[in-house]
Amino acid sequence: MLVGSYNEILVFFSFLVAVLASYTALDMAGRVATAQGRAARLWWFGGSFSMGLGIWSMHFVGMLAFSLPIPLGYDPLITTASLVIAIAASALALWLVCQQTLPWLRLAHGAVLIGCGIAVMHYSGMAALRMQPGIVYDMGWLSASVAIAILASAAALWLAFRLRANVCRVRLWRGIAALIMGLAIAGMHYTGMAAASFPDGSFCGASNTGLDTNWLALLVIMLTLAVLAIALIVSILDGRMQSRTSLLASSLEKANSELIQLALHDNLTRLPNRLLLEDRLSQALKVAQRESSTFAVMFMDLDGFKAVNDAFGHHIGDELLMRVTERLRTCIRAQDTLARLEGYEVRRLVVISGPDDAATLADKLVQCIDEPFALSRYELRVSLSVGIAVYPSDGETERDLLLHADAAMYHTKSAGRNGYSFFEASMNANAAEQLQLLHDLRMAEERNELRLLYQPKFEVPTGDVQGFEALLRWQHPTRGLLAPDIFLPMAEKTGLIIPIGKWVLAEACRQLREWHLQGFSHWSIAVNLSAVQFEQPGLLEMVAEAIDRHCIPAANLTLEITETVAMRNAEVTIETLRSLTDFGVKASIDDFGTGYSSLLYLKRLPASELKIDRAFVKEMSVGNEDSVIVSAIIALGKALGLEIVAEGVETPEQRAFLTELGCETLQGFLLDRPMPAAQILERIMQAGPGWSSSVAGATKRISEPG
Repeated sequence: MLVGSYNEILVFFSFLVAVLASYTALDMAGRVATAQGRAARLWWFGGSFSMGLGIWSMHFVGMLAFSLPIPLGYDPLITTASLVIAIAASALALWLVCQQTLPWLRLAHGAVLIGCGIAVMHYSGMAALRMQPGIVYDMGWLSASVAIAILASAAALWLAFRLRANVCRVRLWRGIAALIMGLAIAGMHYTGMAAASFPDGSFCGASNTGLDTNWLALLVIMLTLAVLAIALIVSILDGRMQSRTSLLASSLEKANSELIQLALHDNLTRLPNRLLLEDRLSQALKVAQRESSTFAVMFMDLDGFKAVNDAFGHHIGDELLMRVTERLRTCIRAQDTLARLEGYEVRRLVVISGPDDAATLADKLVQCIDEPFALSRYELRVSLSVGIAVYPSDGETERDLLLHADAAMYHTKSAGRNGYSFFEASMNANAAEQLQLLHDLRMAEERNELRLLYQPKFEVPTGDVQGFEALLRWQHPTRGLLAPDIFLPMAEKTGLIIPIGKWVLAEACRQLREWHLQGFSHWSIAVNLSAVQFEQPGLLEMVAEAIDRHCIPAANLTLEITETVAMRNAEVTIETLRSLTDFGVKASIDDFGTGYSSLLYLKRLPASELKIDRAFVKEMSVGNEDSVIVSAIIALGKALGLEIVAEGVETPEQRAFLTELGCETLQGFLLDRPMPAAQILERIMQAGPGWSSSVAGATKRISEPG
């Protein structure tokens, strides 16, 4: 037998090609598994070619490393055929590992087919030598090489399937797996070579007509390494791009879901908002029309929530609203929709079998909220007023059902609250009246229907008119002169209070300027600000514009906010009032004694005036509780350096008592009622200085010794 030998350098390169081909195969499996459509097919085709070329090159370079004491060459056609076999086996391998599952039976069948394919490739490459006489094979070694090929294929399939996903440290694991697979492939090749024997006198039939081994080894190695390197580089770059694209897609999906959440849900309670409620109501209408079924819309309003919000601040109000939401959720069914529209209004869409079913559900909700809520150190109670509109008896459109449920809820409130009412046709009149009133209010300023009345404020003990408080009225074209409690809550709820408040401020400043030009330059004007107005952005700019436009001294304008508004967010109140007082405007704390002031914040408020609420003045008499409270307020105000104003003075006794306590300014029906600006000038012309003599005389008598 001819004795062969190996070129150790080429053997090393054959092993290197085997490892690199194995790593490329594992990486390509990951690419094909994660790609879709046309991209997946392109990766499968490219991966099959580069992987097959790598495996074939390992075997072919290993054969080129082998030499005999005779010239050797390789038949081009048979060599090319062996390459095609390697690519076909690689294509089958990639297809198998990219399936959703790889059961053991499929793994075994695949390993046999691929292993046999690799063996056929190897022995086809050996046949390309065209040895004469033919190569003699040892069946034991040949069987061992085929077995190694099948086992190596099984291991490769299993590893490629497991490592195709981006597991932790995937490149490290693929490197280790590639090293193991390279050893197995090289082991299969050199076991197959060990099975071959070459009889003495043999010659290579392809040595003259085939390819020369001197340069063929270098060409194959360079070409294979180049192809594998390009495939790996493209795969890695694509993987990074896909990773970034996946990350971007994930971020966009998360952002989109958050936007949908924000668009369709309330930020505080995470309940569906108006948009989502209207969508579900539309779906409920379609189902009810198709199946001739019925459902109910419930409009729920929290009684007493506004008082809690005003007294304890927004943070307690928000927490209470969240606790109410949690409790309501425990009382509804999975098929119901609970939605928050605005403020403390909640709506519920429920599927019912009849009115009795709706009544049972509504009563359960009312009882659910009736229990007190323990928040912080407070025990708070609110109640629930529910209005119910049933489809189709109370409306066949979304708009009708919502309006009728709203009207039924307001009927519940007017009937005593803490209960529920079904819609009745008579309630439409009230709902229509409120809608018409709101429509008229939107047009009131444009139609010049808003009016200001001015109530004098008298100095004590001189009795001189110090200034006026501007009080808003609405001269409705059909309902006459309306008091603010009829339309201002509606204006605050709809936001109309902002333009109305701007008009009030401008008109009060204009009238004050007119009085100053008439010689009453010492008069001042006080204007009330609601919570909505006080919290609006640009308040200072609006006040400054009114003052500059009408050329009045800033010190002659007093802005009044209630104690509740002042304490709602004390730090913000301090900052806002400071910016106003720095501009020169005076600040007054109205309705003092009805809220929950903190003395720590009160002494920091840049206010110049405290107004005692009329509720204390009304019930005040010598020695009773209200008189003690009034005395304490006056003493507190003086200690803080504030001017004290008492409003609601209606009896001589009240006037005398307040004057004796040291109250500097009085205001009330006893002294004079609110009146239009024109009437003030008439009063002065008719009464002259005597207009305020009743106050002056009374205070003089009190101040004189017994």
